[in-house]
Amino acid sequence: MDVSQRIKEDILKNKLPRGTPLRQAVLSDLYGVSRIPIRDALLSLKAEGWLVPHGKAGVMIPDLRWQEAEDLYLMRAELECILFEMAFAQIHDKDVAKARSYLSALDHENISLVSRGELNWQFHEALYQPANRPTLQRVVEGLNMQAVRYLGFQFGPLGYHEKSQDQHEELISLIESNNKNAALILLRQHIEKAGSLLTEFLKNSG
Repeated sequence: MDVSQRIKEDILKNKLPRGTPLRQAVLSDLYGVSRIPIRDALLSLKAEGWLVPHGKAGVMIPDLRWQEAEDLYLMRAELECILFEMAFAQIHDKDVAKARSYLSALDHENISLVSRGELNWQFHEALYQPANRPTLQRVVEGLNMQAVRYLGFQFGPLGYHEKSQDQHEELISLIESNNKNAALILLRQHIEKAGSLLTEFLKNSG
């Protein structure tokens, strides 16, 4: 796991608390690496939305906000359904097999939250890739990578992992039976249900 991944994991586990400014020297000692990989990791995390500017040149871990969570799932629902609809007729057995491999990996117990977020995206990516729309795909990937910041709630207090996996399996079945309309409806429900649950949880927690 590289430094960027380790920082993400520690943010999700609250080892690096939200609202905390991050200092290169402190992180260099914490992770046992020089400041150069720390600097590069912080720049990458800032670009992905995991960190925000703080002070003149520093960065900070932002709080989780229900408005951001809602924005992310609303954008994901629209754009992923567009991408999935474009891809549907081009999805072949090899794409389904790739998606199933990620689905199987998601059921392993001893994987990190960050890895779960990446595997979840890779599952969806395998089904969207046949659309061959790289610009749209990059935007959707960026939204998914930002959404990983909230993943601890889905695997923690919301307990949504099993439900999510069941919906993933159902989505594959609908692809295999060539039921495009039902698959599109399920994908939208899959994204919106988890997103609305998270949004309401954060509202009530605030």
